[in-house]
Amino acid sequence: MWKVILALFVSCAFLLQPLSIQAEGWGYKKSNNGEAPDVGRYGPMLEKEDGFYVDPSGAPVIYLTFDNGYEQGYTGKVLDILKEKEVPATFFVTGHYIQSAPDLLKRMANEGHLIGNHSWSHPDFTKISKEQMKQELDKVNQEVKKLTDQETMTFVRPPRGTFNEQTLKWAKEFGYTHAFWSLAFKDWETNNQKGWEYAYHSVLDQIHPGAVILLHTVSQDNAEALEQLIDELRKRGYHFGSLNDLMVKKLLPFPIWSL
Repeated sequence: MWKVILALFVSCAFLLQPLSIQAEGWGYKKSNNGEAPDVGRYGPMLEKEDGFYVDPSGAPVIYLTFDNGYEQGYTGKVLDILKEKEVPATFFVTGHYIQSAPDLLKRMANEGHLIGNHSWSHPDFTKISKEQMKQELDKVNQEVKKLTDQETMTFVRPPRGTFNEQTLKWAKEFGYTHAFWSLAFKDWETNNQKGWEYAYHSVLDQIHPGAVILLHTVSQDNAEALEQLIDELRKRGYHFGSLNDLMVKKLLPFPIWSL
């Protein structure tokens, strides 16, 4: 009899678990009307833990971010273009990238870019413990400090965009701000590149004020489109900001539209 009661208790406990325990996958309907996409209930979830996916100010500013899980030979070209065009970016790196491309990591920091945390081994944060998540983030932070002069690592981007209310809360407790994105496209398949014009139009078709753009540096298309994209976006009146600028906006009690 006690076994039946125990089974019923376990079943009820499972059913009563809050929805926040379940894994969430960052996603939204792509915008094609010059406005930021509607992310639905994810917006309040992020706001509660001080995360972001867009600059809501309406200012004509764009934030370039890159995910770097491994090196495919195109990051050097990306850095060359960013340097020539004087555009800041944030690079979210994994442990594999730190170990396999330390010179590129140093260059990112030396040329004024931010380095963000993409975890050491790219796990699903929703399937590991709080302590394991902390270890994943701490190791990236420690190894980046050894190689660069970046003393503070502020931003985290969860592997595969998977999260829940619990992991958002943990990251905030660890001193991180979740940085999602409002503009992305399928660019990470290295054997399915479609030419620079595909990347170029994929960005321009979704562009909007305050966009946080996610690109992958393993994409040849992105590397070849980047210069043309920067030039065209500037022609349209946009300028490029750092995620630190966005954080300043979030913290100030009044708007600073020039940032």
